[in-house]
Amino acid sequence: MRTVRIRSVDDDCLEAYTHLTEMQLRNRLEPSKGLFIAESPKVIARALDAGVEPISFLVEEPWLDGMSSMFNQVDTAFGPDVPVYVASPEQLKSITGYRLHRGALAAMRRWPLPSVDQLCRTATRVAVMENIVDHTNVGALMRSAAALDVDAVLVSPSCSDPLYRRAARVSMGTVFQVPWTRIGGDDKSYWPVQGLEDLHRLGFTTAAMALSDDSINLDDLTARLSPRSSPSDPGHIDKLALVFGTEGDGLSRQTIAHADLTVRIPMSHHVDSLNVAASSAVAFYATRP
Repeated sequence: MRTVRIRSVDDDCLEAYTHLTEMQLRNRLEPSKGLFIAESPKVIARALDAGVEPISFLVEEPWLDGMSSMFNQVDTAFGPDVPVYVASPEQLKSITGYRLHRGALAAMRRWPLPSVDQLCRTATRVAVMENIVDHTNVGALMRSAAALDVDAVLVSPSCSDPLYRRAARVSMGTVFQVPWTRIGGDDKSYWPVQGLEDLHRLGFTTAAMALSDDSINLDDLTARLSPRSSPSDPGHIDKLALVFGTEGDGLSRQTIAHADLTVRIPMSHHVDSLNVAASSAVAFYATRP
């Protein structure tokens, strides 16, 4: 790979790292040709293992030798022309605004997202993120989905981007391992009504994770998924979509009204709710095959 030592953080070659916001990166040229920034060798490695195309690297000089096998992988898969921009720790800190614990960034090309039908064709358990805006929660939910065998994740049009730098970093790169897409693309009017109809058409029972007067206990939900539950039982569930709401307000009234079930996690000490990242991990574990 081509190693280029940068003289100034204002070099035009570093535009993707220094002058473009996350939204500008996403919409660069066309959404299908947009970019994102992956941070840390672990996240970059998982992206490369998933076949994501690198555009360039920005690496602290002390980390160069430790990434040599990764660069060999890039040479083999994408050719020798992907540049590695080398910076001092001080230069990289001036670009990112903080000292990176793992001194490496990569600008990578986004890939065309599949349709919901394509993604859910063979899935039996999916998660839906409705309007979750905190990048940490998005990344944590993706990590739990990967660890606990969720088949796919669907992201509402107003939800934070799973490829945003912090979300991908918190996910530990699992955002490249769990299949995901936007339900309704960027059409904010599509969710929840049309999106839930799509899931029903695909055979999913939709479970809104929320507190309501008619909500059922999570244990009751898992009983309907159990192999001991007869398929002839009207309450039996073959394919499940778990829907999680935004921080603070939770799921919208429309979503709860159009979902098949409303499900609550039983809790003690008068605690009424969990953080969405924590509640998703509990629900994924309880409903795992």
